[in-house]
Amino acid sequence: MKIAVLGTGMVGVAIASRLVECGHDVTMGARDAANEKAQAWVQRTKRSARAGTFRDAATAGEIVFNCTRGTGTLEALQQAGVAALKGKVLIDVSNPLDFSRGVPPTLTVSNTDSLGEQIQRTYSDARVVKTLNTLTAPLMVNPRLLPGDHVNFLSGNDAAAKATAAQILRQFGWKDSELIDLGAIQAARGAEAWLLLWVSVMGALGTPMFNLNLTAAPQD
Repeated sequence: MKIAVLGTGMVGVAIASRLVECGHDVTMGARDAANEKAQAWVQRTKRSARAGTFRDAATAGEIVFNCTRGTGTLEALQQAGVAALKGKVLIDVSNPLDFSRGVPPTLTVSNTDSLGEQIQRTYSDARVVKTLNTLTAPLMVNPRLLPGDHVNFLSGNDAAAKATAAQILRQFGWKDSELIDLGAIQAARGAEAWLLLWVSVMGALGTPMFNLNLTAAPQD
C-alpha cells in the first residue's frame, strides 16, 4: 500500500520506518522537498522510501499519517491541500501541546474542542482517525517493547476508516484486545488531554517507556 507520512521528527521517522518494514511504499512529506531529515531517512531506508513536500506525499499516499507538531498541523495540512486529502483515511497522531512557557505544557485547544476535530472540520472529505498520540514513538510502532498488555485508543466518525487504521496497527504488533474504540472524533478531546498527565508521569518515572492498561469489572 502507498502511505504518506507528514512530518520528519521522531514520530514521523518511527512510523515511516515501521511502515516500510511492513512492506508499504512510504513517502515522507515536509515543507521543503529537500528537507535534510527526510532525505537522510530515504538514504538510510532506501527500499520503498521517498521524500517530497507535504502535497507530494499526500497526493502519493492512499492513507495519510499526520505526524507533524500539533502547533503546526493545520498549516502542514493546508500545504498538503484539500484535493490531496479528499476521501482518504487521515490518521492523526499529533497533539496540541504548547511548550512556549516551559514544562508542564498547556493545550492550544481543549475542553470543548480538539485538534482531531479541527482537522475533521477543516477537511470534511477526509476520514480522520485519532490514534497513537498517547504513546512515545517506539511504543507506537512496537508495543511489545513493554511486557504484558496495554492499550491504544482510536476515535473517528468513519467506522471503515477506523478498521483500516486498526489493520495497520495490527501490523505494528497491536493486539485486537488492546485497541479501544472510543467512538466519534470528539473523543480526541480526552486522548489529547491525557498528554498533560503523560508529561508529568514521564518526569516522575524518568522514562517515556510506559503506557496504560485497563482493568474493568466483569459485567453481570
